[in-house]
Amino acid sequence: MADYEDFARAHLPRLLRYATMLTGEREQAADLVQDVLVKAYRRWSRISDAEHPDRYVLRMVTNDYLSWRRSRSARLIAVGDPPEQARPDDFVSDHAAREDMWQRLARLPRRQRAVVVLRYYEQLADADIADLLGCAQATVRAHARKALTTLRHGLSIDRMAQAKES
Repeated sequence: MADYEDFARAHLPRLLRYATMLTGEREQAADLVQDVLVKAYRRWSRISDAEHPDRYVLRMVTNDYLSWRRSRSARLIAVGDPPEQARPDDFVSDHAAREDMWQRLARLPRRQRAVVVLRYYEQLADADIADLLGCAQATVRAHARKALTTLRHGLSIDRMAQAKES
């Protein structure tokens, strides 16, 4: 099982970053990756024979995230006041903008969020995302379009509200 240990050690940082992007919470991401690595350990002889074991485990993380979120009775969404207008070079405004995006991502449906993270964070092609999610490329594009529309809509509403306050 030294092969599994080497794999887990090499890929753990990427899996944790990916899971954090999906869940929005470091602790939940660690739990998710831990659950997947336990499953991967049990199936390692089959996984290690795959053409791309890293993609196989990434798919396991994605699938567990999609089903894992379903099994939770409450969905955690960070709620806070919208960020105030600040100087562009202000660290606080950068942090507020990142926090705002986390909140927007948290509100997306699971599959849309997975597509956005796989496409823009993991920089995978639609074909690879479709393979990971077990769906058609057209479905991936539809999820991405809906997610981006939702994210843009929220930004335009915030801008209109800020303009009214000015």
